[in-house]
Parts: sequence; C-alpha cells; structure tokens
Amino acid sequence: MSESRNEGEGGGTREERVQTGIPRLDFILKGGFKVGGAYSVMGPPGSGKTILANQVCCNHIEKQGGRCVYMTLLVESHAKMVGHLSSLRFFKHEYLPEKLYYISGYQEVREQGFTGLLELIRRTLRERRATLFVIDGMESAEQLSSSPQAYREFVHALQTAANLLGCTILLLSTLRSRSHVENSLVDGVIELSDQLIGPRAVRELTVHKFRGSDYLRGRHEVEITDAGLIIHPRTEIQFSKPPEQAREQRVRMGFGLKRLDEMLGGGVPSGSTIALVGAPGTGKTLLGLSFLVEGARQGQRGTYFGFYEPPPRLIEKAEDVGIPLERYVKDGSIKLEWQPPLEHFMDSLAEQLLEKLRLDEPQEERRRLFIDGAEGFRAAAVYADRIPRFLSALTNQLRMQDVTTVITDELELFQPELDLPTPELANVVETVVVLRYLELRSQMYRLLSIMKMRESAYDTSLREFRITSKGIDVADSFESAEVLLSGHGRLRGSPPARKGATRRTVKRAGKKPGKGGGGKR
Repeated sequence: MSESRNEGEGGGTREERVQTGIPRLDFILKGGFKVGGAYSVMGPPGSGKTILANQVCCNHIEKQGGRCVYMTLLVESHAKMVGHLSSLRFFKHEYLPEKLYYISGYQEVREQGFTGLLELIRRTLRERRATLFVIDGMESAEQLSSSPQAYREFVHALQTAANLLGCTILLLSTLRSRSHVENSLVDGVIELSDQLIGPRAVRELTVHKFRGSDYLRGRHEVEITDAGLIIHPRTEIQFSKPPEQAREQRVRMGFGLKRLDEMLGGGVPSGSTIALVGAPGTGKTLLGLSFLVEGARQGQRGTYFGFYEPPPRLIEKAEDVGIPLERYVKDGSIKLEWQPPLEHFMDSLAEQLLEKLRLDEPQEERRRLFIDGAEGFRAAAVYADRIPRFLSALTNQLRMQDVTTVITDELELFQPELDLPTPELANVVETVVVLRYLELRSQMYRLLSIMKMRESAYDTSLREFRITSKGIDVADSFESAEVLLSGHGRLRGSPPARKGATRRTVKRAGKKPGKGGGGKR
C-alpha cells in the first residue's frame, strides 16, 4: 500500500519516506512522513497521540531499521507510559533503550530555557544516531517560552537541527487552532479527535496540511485495538478513481429458481448488483442464499456477509426450506461472514468485506456475494449523509472485482407504499426486485416483481411465490397474482380496498407480460 521511496518523472530524484506502518495511514499520506520533515500531531487527551507516536517508532525500527528518541515534557512518567504500551502488540521491550530511547527534557527547558533544551536535543540525537524524534507535550514548552516569537524561533531551530541530521520529527501537543504559530512552520499537521456523536464515542484523524505531497483530505475513522491504532479511510474517497471497466465477457447468474430466472432473462448479468427489497419475513434472505447455492452448484464461489443471523441459524433456516447450504459451506464453496450486531464502523465493514474477497478467492474466478442487508451499513454510519456516496463506491469496487452482488434492503412491516429506506440504493444497483405481502381472507401471500433491470429485457409481471419445505416456488404466470388481487386482496397495513378501486388495481397488475415489454436495454 505504501512506498518508502517515490521516484521522480526523470528517474533522478528520489523522495525518502518514513513509513508509519499504521494500517492505511501510509495510504492517506501517500507513503508516510518525509525524511527530515517536521510534523505536528495534535489532539485532546485520550485521542491516541502517544499511541500513534510510539507505534510509528516501533514500526520504523522493525520495518526500516530506524533508531528513535522519544522526549517528554511534563507528561506521564516513562515507567507509566511503558506500562500502558506493554499491552499493545506492536510494542517490544527489547527495543529499549538502544533503539527506542526515552528521555525527559522538562528539567532543561525549565532551568535553562530553549537554549539548554536545544543543546540536549542535538547531543542526544547525535549520540543515539536517531532517525525519528518525538517530543510529547509541546504545550509545556510553549507555556515556558518568554514570548510567542521565542517559541517560534525554538521550533525553527529544532527543525533545522533535525534536518541537518536527517531526522524526522513528530511534535505532539493538545488540540490547537489550525492557525497556531507551530502549524505554520511545520511540514504537516495531523489532528486526532475524540468526540461524542449521539451516544457513540468517535475517534477521527484529519490531515490538515502535508507540504510538498498529495494526501487524502477529510475525516477518517480511527480505532484503537490491542494492535494499536487502525485508520479507516472513507470508502468513497479511497475508491474515488475506479478503473473504467471490469471483465469483458459477461454471463448470466441465476437464482436456481426456473421461473424467476426466466423473468430475469436467464439471470442477472455477472458483475452487476441486484437489490432485494421487502418487509421482514418476505423471503429476502432465502432468495439470497438460493443465489449463492446456485452459484456453488456451478462451481462459483460465494460469500455471505450478514449482520443478524449467526451461521448455524442461517444453515438451519436454509435447510428447512430445501436449500442445501450446509454441504457447500462444508466444502468451502460458500463462506459465511457474520458481523455480530454490535457497534461497527461503516468503512471498517467495507474494508473487511473487500479484503476477504481479495484474499480468499482467486481473481480469475467469477464470484457471488450476498450482503444481508444494507441496514447494517446504515446502522454503522456516523454521518448518515455519506450513505449514497458510500454505497456507490462500494458497489463500484465490487464490479471492478467482477463480483455479482445481491444486497437486501428492508421496508417497514406495515407500509403499503414502496418507500425505500435508502432511496439511493435503487440508483446504484442494476436490478431491483420487490417482495411484498398480500393479505386476503385472513391469509398472507407473497408477491414478487422486477421493478428495474438495466442492460437487459425482463418480465414486468407480478408473480405469487411460496416458501415451502421443498423450496421457493415462483408461480409460472401472473394469473395467480391476478386472482389474489381480484379477490379483494389488500397490501398488509393498507385499508380494505373498495370494489371499484380493486378492479382498477387488477387492470394495472394484470398487464400481459412480455419479456422486454416494460424493460429497458
């Protein structure tokens, strides 16, 4: 993902970088920090500044053979800091003190001012042959300065000294304004934030400035785990420039349900995305599982990515209606990836999904994916207005990998109108299939219709379908649906239809089907 060197156009100039080794931070910084540069890392207590700096130090030692000096100015004691870091996997005690050297500079700056502190820094960096230098607690140095100009000159002298020694500097401080004097001098400014958004505590990273290089702008989600910091770039900016096309030859991917596949002209085109929309219990999950099993029968690998039903429940549910899911899970043709209904980050979910597809399956195979359902991403979203761009970027990336995707979206249970919770989903997918309940004489019936299918002819008729112990049975014509509708049926939750009104509904629903009659190419 990242490179330690970037070659210029003429091949003569090379720009060395200090890789952070923090997942995806090097991707955001287009390779890492520039060697010899000075960077400000600011944020409130608890936002992860100390962990970030120590993680960069340890990764720099491990991956690039670097040597690091970590200076503190009136922050927590070294013993306490090392004790806290010991629980994180990146931290290694064997680096102390030879490769990672902790030192306090507070006594020098308090008694001898910036002159004494600079002398201590120059001497330590030379003796330790440091390639990365961290000062934690820059706000203390500023408070002890005689004037803003004195602090400005100190930061400038620090940069000069480190640059001469080829050493990269990270200056850690509490949150400051973007126009702070320090930020105008350094080569880059990174902000870590930690705030409550609704009931959720959300950490984010923002790069405000990175001199002489491109970088990914905007806020990116941050997680702190036992592996240290993990950054999740926004999906829509991470994949903002997708390749123009995927595989040339496309094939039809069926559901294994003869009549439904006929309605779809043989199945959905490979590399496309289909949305199954319906109220809870209408059969969306079973149709999606049928899509995966049909692929497995044809030797195509499939992945289930869901949020609600754990794998044993899912297998039991499928087997109860005659869908042989278990055998294909056992032979590895279908993988079940269940996300427990906990607090997730939307971009983290997308990364998990895309990385599993990249790592688990050979790129040359046609693959099937069933996402059950879109509301799992909505629940994980911190900013709801990101959903349309997020879904567009995710589905585009899946197309680029030639993955044929079925994604479900749930309607309200008592809702006669077709009001999609994510209206933008209908715009980013190629096909929309709607599943609905019909209530008639104290009985519930299921109806299915194709509302949209790009690049293909399709059957526009409304069909009844049943879920039995022998599988999913779609009616072979629109007539059964017409009979149901003409029998004064009404959509669940809607008021009983008057006779005259029912006749008008039947006339519309009973339109003679003809492949391509209402579809688009």
